[in-house]
Amino acid sequence: MRPLLRTAAFGLAAMALATAGAVGAQAVLTQNPAEVQAGAYKLDPDHGKITWSVSHLGFSTYTGQFVDVQAELKLDPANPAGSSLTATIPLTSVHSGNDALNRHLQTADFFDTANHPTATFVSRSVTVDADDPTEATVVGDLTLRGVTRPVTMEVDFNQAGPSMGDTYKAGFDGEATIKRSEFGIDYGLPMGLGDEVELHIEGEFIRQP
Repeated sequence: MRPLLRTAAFGLAAMALATAGAVGAQAVLTQNPAEVQAGAYKLDPDHGKITWSVSHLGFSTYTGQFVDVQAELKLDPANPAGSSLTATIPLTSVHSGNDALNRHLQTADFFDTANHPTATFVSRSVTVDADDPTEATVVGDLTLRGVTRPVTMEVDFNQAGPSMGDTYKAGFDGEATIKRSEFGIDYGLPMGLGDEVELHIEGEFIRQP
């Protein structure tokens, strides 16, 4: 092979290897929070929901979900305490599996969506577990029916990296417990309908350009 052609061939091979390496690097998923890309994220509406559960008169545990949740996340792996989360939950998008109950939940007995169509959560602090960096405690303010109360959420980091469609995502699960009576929702309490409501939060957040 002539020297010029040989040089060109080696150059093309090097470019191909470099490109393959870049693609490989982009395709790596990580479960190490320190390796997550910093920046602004938005909740993927198709992969973000809140599942609630409450005791039904002591006979069973009733569950339902809020969908169409909107949330924005600021991630700073180098300084996790500088991270933040805000979320808006449309209370009209509650799915209980029962149409009659869905309608009842909109009334003044429960969410009173005519006057308070959404709930909001705004974080105030993020504290990473000293023994497990994939776990964190997020403390924030939940506003429901016009009442604001502090809520503590325990969060687990799942993984981050490119997902389908070449979007970079970070995935989390969270758990929190609230007392609905503290937000003025006391319907059914004398009958034994549970006061404590357990919340399970699932979210895949897409990194914004």
